[in-house]
Amino acid sequence: MEMPGNNRSLPVLPVRDTVLFPHAVLPLTVGRESSVQLINSLGEDKTIIVVAQREARVDVPQPTDLYTVGTLAVVHKVVKMPNQSLFVFAEGLERVRLVEFSQLTPFMQARVETVPESIPPKTAEVEALQRNVLTLFQQIVAGSPTLSDELSTVAMNIEEPGRLVDFIASSLPSLSTADKQDTLETTDVRVRLEKVNQHLAKELEVQQLRNKIQSEVQDRVQQSQREYYLREQMKAIQKELGEQDEGQRDTEELRQKIEAAGMPDEVKKEALKELGRLTRMSPMAADYGVTRNYIEWLAVLPWAKTSGGEVDIPKAKEILDADHYDLQKVKDRILDYLSVRRLKPAMKGPILCFVGPPGVGKTSLGRSIARALGRKFVRISLGGVHDEAEIRGHRRTYIGALPGQIIQGIRRAETKDPVFMLDEIDKVGRDFRGDPGSALLEALDPEQNSTFRDNYLDVPFDLSKVLFITTANMLDPIAEPLRDRMEIIELQGYTEEEKVHIAFQYLVPRQIDENGVSPDQIEFPPETMSYLIRHYTREAGVRNLERNIGTICRKQARRLAEGKTEKLVVTREIVQDFLGGIKLRSEGEIAERTKRAGVAVGLAWTPTGGDVLFVEANVMRGKGGFTMTGQIGQVMQESMQAALTWVRSNAKQLGLEEGFFADHDIHIHVPAGAIPKDGPSAGVTMATALVSLLNDRPVRPLTAMTGEITLSGNVLPVGGIKEKVLAAKRAGVHDVILPAENKMNVDEDLTPEQLENLRIHYVKTIREALDLALPSSLGEEQRDAEEREKVLAEQTVS
Repeated sequence: MEMPGNNRSLPVLPVRDTVLFPHAVLPLTVGRESSVQLINSLGEDKTIIVVAQREARVDVPQPTDLYTVGTLAVVHKVVKMPNQSLFVFAEGLERVRLVEFSQLTPFMQARVETVPESIPPKTAEVEALQRNVLTLFQQIVAGSPTLSDELSTVAMNIEEPGRLVDFIASSLPSLSTADKQDTLETTDVRVRLEKVNQHLAKELEVQQLRNKIQSEVQDRVQQSQREYYLREQMKAIQKELGEQDEGQRDTEELRQKIEAAGMPDEVKKEALKELGRLTRMSPMAADYGVTRNYIEWLAVLPWAKTSGGEVDIPKAKEILDADHYDLQKVKDRILDYLSVRRLKPAMKGPILCFVGPPGVGKTSLGRSIARALGRKFVRISLGGVHDEAEIRGHRRTYIGALPGQIIQGIRRAETKDPVFMLDEIDKVGRDFRGDPGSALLEALDPEQNSTFRDNYLDVPFDLSKVLFITTANMLDPIAEPLRDRMEIIELQGYTEEEKVHIAFQYLVPRQIDENGVSPDQIEFPPETMSYLIRHYTREAGVRNLERNIGTICRKQARRLAEGKTEKLVVTREIVQDFLGGIKLRSEGEIAERTKRAGVAVGLAWTPTGGDVLFVEANVMRGKGGFTMTGQIGQVMQESMQAALTWVRSNAKQLGLEEGFFADHDIHIHVPAGAIPKDGPSAGVTMATALVSLLNDRPVRPLTAMTGEITLSGNVLPVGGIKEKVLAAKRAGVHDVILPAENKMNVDEDLTPEQLENLRIHYVKTIREALDLALPSSLGEEQRDAEEREKVLAEQTVS
């Protein structure tokens, strides 16, 4: 076709996202008003210029918005659409460059010039490029589901390389408008071949990757469909054979467990509801394991199982006596409980709290009680527990959630009425995760624990038949509301005689057995045991004593292993040889330290039992200062001030000069300096130490005292009397001065055997205490000195 002369302008049709190549027929939708006018204005001559816009978003393009190279095209057919737009079929003829725009409205017109192509000579390289382009295009068409196979046939029949490139570029949907325009503007056919070759290679790679991904996805889908189909077939076959699949069998087993568990109606309803959910779930579902675990927990708990039938009370007493020596209060309380339960089987279990120093048998007593009642025993230690969920469990929404320790203990016991020991309840911690002590309030309240709700189970469980026993070394750290819920039974320390009994009945046989020695190869005489207790242990319980007995048994085991087969009778010398020198010289220590004036012996209560306490006072020239040392607490410091005030206010009666306190400094020290001490019960001891110092009269040997004082000189009662008296006895004290109001405690808590070799003096005022503690004449002082020397001489010999 002849190129129109340069003197004639041709209408310009701007198109978006489309490039028309020569020899290609393109359907165009014409919607813009200017473009519709352009098509409608065409007469016999249907020639137009089709040019791509640089930016598709521009609705009213100006000459600068169009590319400079376009395609001369002839319009073959125009179809009017219902929405006033036109559907135009245009065939590209050749490349043209827009030279100058002659008209802009109502549509653009421009003068154009032909862009000549540079056709390369037929070299082998061009031929190879052309063939490569054709092969790649055919591969893309073959692998694409959207491109028609006819395109391959048409491309094979095009011989001219330039025309082939144009055809491929117009047929590739993946080629961007900018790339197509670039191909249109490239006049050198060889360069155009190379560019299209690169595009095709990239497109083929993308297509192969896409096909690979597609096939993988399809394989997976087919596999899961195949499994589903086979599973459904298997179900149908099992149904025909009258068999059940594993899931159904599992569900049926759980249903039978629920029916047999004896749950309350409310709990059973919840369990069956969850089981219904489980049957509708796929075993592959994320919640399947969680729901199944929950149902199993519900089914396995002993909702209706009880242990132990009728208990014979004399037999229970026999078992308690066989396992533990003394502890009469505790044994009586347990036997009372058994008697009431016999008369009223539906009674609630008591909640007991055993408070006492370490090593007195609190935990082992719980096990013994379970044996006497014929019940299962469960123990959990609360020492260091500081998460509320440990008691009450986690909610099921958490991964790895479990019920709390109480429900876990009930499951381990497999009965709803075990003896449940909560050890070390005074050592429960609290932090940002909650307060376990408060969580225990519900479990340890007989009015509430019949509907105890664990966070995991979220259904009520009846704990009212459980016999809860808690243990503690001290009551102070236990929160008041928790303490209020428990019946507190105090277990005091043992005396030397009781320890001798315990050693022969329990400790020696156990250690002989544990260390592989037979009873006829070792013998502990009673006097040796007393010596061991007095000089190698100072404790309320018997743990250290058992350790020392174990050491002696191990030494004998070693002698037997070395071939010395004779029986070992343990004497004092052997004890010293096996355990080293005497660790405690209590009697001698008191006699030694009270030699000088200003030293008095007090009695203290500690979590490990009782102990003796020395109060030392000294005086020096000064300006009336008063110093207190020995890591003492606020209350004890106030006791010291009260003692000094009383002494100063009674200076005349005590035979002191009036100006004495203005010219002297007084220092009171309570060793050992590293041990914290507090409390008001050493008041009388401090007053005695001060009077002893200022009158230069040493306190009587082997005398100890305890009591709170007032400024008016009265002696008030104090606590821990049993522990203090036993500590005095352990230390070799002969005279104990106590407040008169504590006489009742001595009568109730101490037996005649425990008070043997002890003289108890009761006082109401400080004056009475001073009369008992200090010698009243030089003759008495002389007798005290002789007694002191006698005690020290005995200690040296031993």
